[in-house]
This record gives sequence, C-alpha cells and structure tokens, in this order.
Amino acid sequence: MPPAFRIDVHHHPSPPSYASTRGQDKNWKPGDDDWSVQKTLDSMNEGSVATSMLSLPHAAQIWPGDRTEARRLARDWNEFMSRMAQDHPGRFGVFASLPILDIEGSLLEIEHAFGVLKVDGVTLMTNIGDRWLGDVHYAPVFEELNRRGAIVYTHPVAPDCCRGLLAQTHDSVIEYATDTTRAIAQLLFSGSAARYPKIRFIFSHAGGTMPFLAQRFINAHRFSKGDAQANLPDGVLPALNRFYYDTAQAAHPYAMSSFKQVVQLSQLLFGTDFPYVSAALTAKGLQGCGFAEQELAGIYRGNAVRLLPRLDA
Repeated sequence: MPPAFRIDVHHHPSPPSYASTRGQDKNWKPGDDDWSVQKTLDSMNEGSVATSMLSLPHAAQIWPGDRTEARRLARDWNEFMSRMAQDHPGRFGVFASLPILDIEGSLLEIEHAFGVLKVDGVTLMTNIGDRWLGDVHYAPVFEELNRRGAIVYTHPVAPDCCRGLLAQTHDSVIEYATDTTRAIAQLLFSGSAARYPKIRFIFSHAGGTMPFLAQRFINAHRFSKGDAQANLPDGVLPALNRFYYDTAQAAHPYAMSSFKQVVQLSQLLFGTDFPYVSAALTAKGLQGCGFAEQELAGIYRGNAVRLLPRLDA
C-alpha cells in the first residue's frame, strides 16, 4: 500500500445527534447509518489519504426552532469532530458547523470553535432558508470571518423552492450543482466576494454548473452598470480564480475538461464526499482526466498545503 499523502477536503462523519436529526428530513438520504470512525480510517488508508477535513452538511430543515437547541447541536457536532482530530493526531481537520439561522449564536460558536477547539475553518451551506451566500443575512458572520481570514468550506443543498421537484430523482443529482452556482453568482454580483477579500471560500463539486455557465457570468457583468460593475472591479474570471474548488463527485472528464478552461488548477483540491464516494475511486477518476503528474500532485496535496500550511507539518 502506498504511503498516505492525499488531503481530502470534503469528508463527512456522522455524530449520533447529527444522524438522528438529519434523519427527520425526508428529502435527505442518510446513507451513513453504519458510519464509524474505523470505517473512515479504513477508507482513508485504502485511498492513501493522510488527512481528511471533517464537515457536516446541514439544511435549514434539520435545525430546531428552539435557538438554544440549535446552538447545542452545533456545539455537539463541533466537539465530536474535534475529538476525532485529537484522538487521531494528524489524520483529521475540522470545518466547524454554525447555527447560521441564528446570527448571534453563530458568532458565539465562531469564537468557541476558533478560540477553544482550534478548528481550521467553518462550513456554510450554499443557501439556508433560501438566503444564498452573499445575502445581507450573513453580513455580521462574514465580517467576523473576514477579520479572521477564515476558510469557509461550502456545501450545496436544494433550496426550499426546488426541493423534491422530480419524484424519481434525488435533489443531489441536479439541485446541488445548481445551488452551488447560485451561491457563487450571489457572492460575485452582490459584491460580497470583493467586500470580504480575506475569506477563503472552497466550493464543492468543482463549482457545480459554474464552469459551463461562466460565459453567461462574464456577459452579465460586461453589460451591467453602476454598482454591478463596482461589485466585480477586476471582472468575473479573476474573481472566480480567487475561490477554491474540490473534486468531489466531479472526478471525471465531463466536469474537469470544462473546469480547467475557467479556473487555474492551483485552486483545485482533492475532495471525495465520503461516505458516498471513496478516496480510491476519486483518485482513479482523476487519473483519467488527462492531468500531468505535477498537476495531480498539486490537486492531491500541494494546493491544500498552500491553503492550510499546518497540514505539511
């Protein structure tokens, strides 16, 4: 077996309180009922993964109406992931969850997560309650994350407007990639990406449908006036190339051939979407995308180390 060297930035554990809460949402397919830390480590070893960055997707539907309970859940998930990292030194990093419907609670959790748990960043969904990233709802949280120069790992979810539209097709098949693109557009055209330049965003699934729609973004900016121009002072492509993206569910020529025409490969990170896709399968897919060995080395590890230097310790 080759030595572990890859860094997986898109890796989901399943704390007991998370699994039980998420299971109440009928539009989410749990798929991780038999998850365990040992299965996580076995999959990482099989796929030559040295470190996995832990994160939990969380749609608005799984948060309780009681803010106290929502804050308790976020704290429980973050402490669970942090214990995994402490119990297995060097094998895990943490992107903390925030009860983002509750801005005050989110600010408190940011303080605890960075100050006490020493997390590597936070997780935000592409939208929460049909408020996409870049909406004014997030402003106090973004201001604090910008002050910290934080990493914001994003994960898609079907918005309330578009959940369960096709009875035979799970939301993840179409809506997840589409919602990633909505969030990117909102960040760019609202001016939030320029307003919070110290936040380092990671988008899942190679940016969703963004590479295919990039020319439409460029055209929309070209023909815009006033604030719309000011919100993207350097243009669309330079802004897109300040974001990072992962390979989860996109490690195939259909996605990568388009992606690398829009975004520099220095911005592409290895991500698997475990437990749904393994590191071994993701690596095999990337090897069929025509990348040079040096490019693969950056995707597997080098680009993530540049973003998170502590991982090279």
